[in-house]
Amino acid sequence: MHNAQEGFDRCKAKVREAGLAGPGKVRVNKAGCLNRCAGGPVAVVYPEAVWYTFVDADDIDEIVESHLKNGELVERLLLSAGVGR
Repeated sequence: MHNAQEGFDRCKAKVREAGLAGPGKVRVNKAGCLNRCAGGPVAVVYPEAVWYTFVDADDIDEIVESHLKNGELVERLLLSAGVGR
């Protein structure tokens, strides 16, 4: 699923389904590539500034479940610091 829009839509839906959305909670929003286009599609989690790349819906689900819900990094999807810079 290299379609960033599909990834965005799925992430937004999964966050909502998990009850993580709302004031003071997780917000899923769009941005440009933030100078990391070469690693795209990318997702960044703030305030930790953890950068992910993803390939398919399962990757999005894993980021939401592991990182956003349980606070655990998804090591295999981390975007290398030098990509796109």
